[in-house]
Amino acid sequence: MTVKDILDAIQSPDSTSEDFAALPLPESYRAITVHKDETEMFAGLETRDKDPRKSIHLDEVPLPELGPGEALVAVMASSVNYNSVWTSIFEPLSTFGFLERYGRLSELTKRHDLPYHIIGSDLAGVVLRTGPGVNAWRPGDEVVAHCLSVELESSDGHNDTMLDPEQRIWGFETNFGGLAEIALVKSNQLMPKPDHLSWEEAAAPGLVNSTAYRQLVSRNGAGMKQGDNVLIWGASGGLGSYATQFALAGGANPICVVSSEQKADICRAMGAEAIIDRNAEGYKFWKDENTQDPKEWKRFGKRIRELTGGEDIDIVFEHPGRRDLRRERLRHPQGRHDHHLRLDLGLHARVRQPLPVDVPEAHHRLALRQLPRGLGGQPAHREGQDPPDPVEGVLPRGHRPGRLRRPPQPAPGQGRRAVHGARGGPGRARPREAREAHRRHQPLPQHLRTPGVIDD
Repeated sequence: MTVKDILDAIQSPDSTSEDFAALPLPESYRAITVHKDETEMFAGLETRDKDPRKSIHLDEVPLPELGPGEALVAVMASSVNYNSVWTSIFEPLSTFGFLERYGRLSELTKRHDLPYHIIGSDLAGVVLRTGPGVNAWRPGDEVVAHCLSVELESSDGHNDTMLDPEQRIWGFETNFGGLAEIALVKSNQLMPKPDHLSWEEAAAPGLVNSTAYRQLVSRNGAGMKQGDNVLIWGASGGLGSYATQFALAGGANPICVVSSEQKADICRAMGAEAIIDRNAEGYKFWKDENTQDPKEWKRFGKRIRELTGGEDIDIVFEHPGRRDLRRERLRHPQGRHDHHLRLDLGLHARVRQPLPVDVPEAHHRLALRQLPRGLGGQPAHREGQDPPDPVEGVLPRGHRPGRLRRPPQPAPGQGRRAVHGARGGPGRARPREAREAHRRHQPLPQHLRTPGVIDD
């Protein structure tokens, strides 16, 4: 039996679940790997000089043992994410350390501690086999897989599986990832493949789409709402482009930060209007490797207000890291992962902790099935089919992108505090003592703090 025989069965319109269950599985398959004995091959080189093409291999590897709660999936399409690049250049850590620690968890997880690592955190494919205890999936089911691998033996992760002590990213912190002919996943990673998407379309958005959804929209993220000003770093990339589309679909105002005119054009094609090309406008946020330039951050804040009609940012969607954003003060209201980030922009932004992916299957299914397929809000359906419903919790029924009401704005030359209902309008002035504490980057005096808010 070869992988080609499996492919023939997938492409046959007459194949049934029983046919897939009866297919003998191959003893080996091809996979993209990195090797443990090559982890020092880039030692002494700068990150930009490390070439992933030198460390990545196409190997024939043995089929892994199938365990309880798991599934073997024939991969029809996969995708490359930044964690694939990190794995291939062994930064910031070699992923073989992750595999060693996971291998110590149980007898079953020892399978993952190998001298090679099969990478990849996305797939679309067909279920070939399911392990004991799997009831929701059968051989022949067309599926996509999200990247969150959890054990869920601890109650810590029952409300938010990202808090599970044994939470890992599949294909990055576990083995047998999606850049292969066959992949091993936990059955709770699987979701139905949307019928209106090709294999490639279904495989591409999983990690970045669900990450952006969690950060920006979900109850464990920023809880974006209509009228929010959302600053999106790297707005033309994988995460940023989905964040931009979610913001537009949800009636928010994305302020897209990019580094070239070509990337700015991508944002415009999605429907964004407020765009900052940080290279064209000459922003130099760091004087050197360790010293920031506060004047540049303030200039950047002034530019943002020009694009928002004088308003501050409500949410910062920040994923590139240290070079772009400075976190100076975090506050956790009522024990939630809700951050107040004081930026050196002369503005205050409220965001919730951006954890990598959201867990409930419904979130992933909504994101995959109902996110507009094309740029600029093009309908995610084929001719002759009914368009999907709007994304639940993002775009209310009866509303269309571009026609959602924004909060009242001040007229040119009019002070913001003169506009009732505007942010910072009448009734919202802060006590002078609180404003001065904010300006000095100091904690609020005890008598001015909101009950339940803890300053770290």
